[in-house]
Amino acid sequence: MTALSRLHREIDARVQNIRENHPDWLCGKGCDQCCRRLAEVPQLTATEWALLRDGLAALTPECLQEVSRKMAALGASAARPIVCPLLDSSTGACPVYAQRPVACRTYGFYAQRELGLYCHDIESRVDDGRLADVVWGNHDAIDHRLAGLGESRPLTEWFAGWESAGRGA
Repeated sequence: MTALSRLHREIDARVQNIRENHPDWLCGKGCDQCCRRLAEVPQLTATEWALLRDGLAALTPECLQEVSRKMAALGASAARPIVCPLLDSSTGACPVYAQRPVACRTYGFYAQRELGLYCHDIESRVDDGRLADVVWGNHDAIDHRLAGLGESRPLTEWFAGWESAGRGA
């Protein structure tokens, strides 16, 4: 088992535990608010990119062309917040959900308040006491483990390199 798959397994266990204990948890299928309000372009390690690239390669040509269009538009704009270029805007779903990066897997379940890495909708529930018993994941520990997987680069850079290589690399 790779270091990334071990990390995914641990994140998935925490997420499952939170969802089992809070069936009304906001993060789930149908909620795409975090995907529509990114502060920055997601950063991925080479290992995360390799997994995501496999998911992209399995998309239909039409879907991949739409992702490519969104990536190009994102690279040409400095507007914030950012809408994830992988988000299918019509369905609110991620077409590469199974291969999504760690940042996407942890959002809403791991908090890093100093950097604003938490869901404001969930924060309001915490503030009024409805989620007082939630054991949040430590995002700093996740970042430390990701750093051990190597340098991170923006998703747009990984994607541009893949496209320029003819989507074979």
